[in-house]
Amino acid sequence: MRISWLGLALFLTPMALLAQFETAEVLGTVRDSANMVISGATVTLTNQDTATETKTSSDEAGNYGFFNVKVGNYTITVEHPGFSKFNTADVRVDVTARQRVDVTLTVGQVTESVTVVGAAAVLDTDTSDHSQVINTQQIVELPLNGRDYSNLALLATNVHISPQAVSFSPSATPREGAFNVNGMRSTYNNFLMDGIDNNSYGTSNQDYSSQVVQPSPDALAEFKVITSNFSAEYGRVGGGIVNAALRSGTNRFHGTAYEFLRNTDLNAIGYIFGARPATFEKPTMHRNQFGATIGGPIIKDKLFFFADYEGYRQLQGYLNFDSLPDANERTGTLPATVVNPLTGALYPANTQSPLTQITPFALAALGGLAPATTPGLVGNNLEETIPLRDYSDKYDAKLDYQINAKMTSFLRFSQRKDIQYYGPSDPGPSGGDGNGFIHSIQQQAGAGYTWTVTPSSLFEARFGFDHVLGGKAPPYLGGPNIAAEYGIEGLPSALAGGFPTQVIGSFTSPAIGRQSTNPQFQNPTSFDPKLNYSMVKGRHTLKMGYEFLAIRTEVLDINPLYGQLTYSGQYSKPTAALCGCTPPTDGKQRERLRSCRLLLRAAQRHRAGQRPGDQSAAARQFVVPPGRLARHFEADRECGTALGICDAGLGSRQCVVEFRSCHQYFGARHQWRHLQSGPGESRLQGLGSAARPGV
Repeated sequence: MRISWLGLALFLTPMALLAQFETAEVLGTVRDSANMVISGATVTLTNQDTATETKTSSDEAGNYGFFNVKVGNYTITVEHPGFSKFNTADVRVDVTARQRVDVTLTVGQVTESVTVVGAAAVLDTDTSDHSQVINTQQIVELPLNGRDYSNLALLATNVHISPQAVSFSPSATPREGAFNVNGMRSTYNNFLMDGIDNNSYGTSNQDYSSQVVQPSPDALAEFKVITSNFSAEYGRVGGGIVNAALRSGTNRFHGTAYEFLRNTDLNAIGYIFGARPATFEKPTMHRNQFGATIGGPIIKDKLFFFADYEGYRQLQGYLNFDSLPDANERTGTLPATVVNPLTGALYPANTQSPLTQITPFALAALGGLAPATTPGLVGNNLEETIPLRDYSDKYDAKLDYQINAKMTSFLRFSQRKDIQYYGPSDPGPSGGDGNGFIHSIQQQAGAGYTWTVTPSSLFEARFGFDHVLGGKAPPYLGGPNIAAEYGIEGLPSALAGGFPTQVIGSFTSPAIGRQSTNPQFQNPTSFDPKLNYSMVKGRHTLKMGYEFLAIRTEVLDINPLYGQLTYSGQYSKPTAALCGCTPPTDGKQRERLRSCRLLLRAAQRHRAGQRPGDQSAAARQFVVPPGRLARHFEADRECGTALGICDAGLGSRQCVVEFRSCHQYFGARHQWRHLQSGPGESRLQGLGSAARPGV
């Protein structure tokens, strides 16, 4: 039996770390004017918004406590025979706080009343956590770009914004609620809403948010950011804890309506170097955020409701630059010599390759790319304003019920639906890259029950249910089957639309065809029951709890689901023999070739802006006199080695050398020629520097 109880204790101990709620405590000690404790005093706590009352008595040590206190303003009344009635109002209770209000009673009649202002302790000495409370006024009145309340967590110390919160491009979206606490990753934070787990558990966080429920700032009562020394009941996280409480209805009807506007016509123009082009246009940016809140009584002093809605509409133009093959390259005139790996035929640089030797598929794929907007440029020759659209709607509905003086309960349902569209950077039929259509539907249902068993004990229960649908689909999904039109048969018809991913070496932006990781989704569903029991024994407050969190996730993350073809150019690169170059055959030539490679690295560092004195010792030892370099040049000329000389301030007796083999030459359009510039010194002059693919 002893072993069984020990096993039960070990089982319950870790679970007690998980059951954390949003309610607060009000506690204190009742004394007389001689500083002697008073037991048996009647203490009444009244919510000033709902008029609900809770009563308790001070114990033999004069201590009293209320354990189930919601966020709000309260009045505390203390009565005891032989003493005047004590009254203090406007006691502010914050989320998860332990608000101390000590009371001193004066001798007098019970019919007499003493009102005390500022009785609540300003300094919290009953908790050890390091935290910051963001109250209603701060949430509503502080400026928020995008109105994400979680951004206000940055007001707390040791909290910094995460790069994931600001990353933005046609293929990267910012993540709401991403911040680092004490240097930990943003995924190590813990979000709670009304005491219910509010963390998003998508494996790749496809809903682009750290939270399931993202209420409007006008819908929040307040929230607390705990950064360190938090209670054991929170557990399981190494970052921070964000414990938020949604607003509740009161005995008065109250509501708000709002709209926040951003528009292209109102936006400033960023600084432009030089003269502004005649065709200049400000990038499009239209944003409307609008909503309303309403709350009030259904049954006065008993049943209350609160509801809110917020809509978000944004249209934006994102200026993007990409590098595409020019018109000549799309029809077979390449800037470097290539070889047909099947026939061995060699096609010199800048000459037309026979169209009969190019597959119809390749001609169709290249012909389906968008035309270059600046044909004269080798790189960044496609300028495109990518359309971005973001439409979302979210709402919350909450009921609070005061069952009796000892029992309270609440029900809440929240939903957010966000549909985004990221247009492709290449709008041609062979394009279609980027995120395309992003969908995120987040739902949470929560219920809570609290029972004050005795004046010194409390039972609490919470249940949460979360359901998230998050994923993306290619922009051309459901459109024409470009793959079949180009000659690729057998792909799944359910995924048809657009072009399979084609990756060509040296063309990193954009990849031709769809995004290789598209489509995909992660749909987590979670259940979260919690139980807490608290009691006071003398000067000790004991709390124990249990939480069970079950997460089930449907995942489609197989990629490339629609196929991917990669072209590295390794078969079309001419070998040294085809170039008429003789590879090194003996050890001395191979050693000289290795020395030249090290010299090349030194020259590359120097061209990147390093001074000779900044180079490593390994690079400096290969700075050689011109005469010795000339001997290297003659010896290695037969094996296809090219050497250049750069004085670059090194002095007339030393120079840095550059090496280039046939293989490197045909991998990039880099050409250098050797120019004699004076006795004992030479220079390098670049004739071209644009990297090209697949040759």
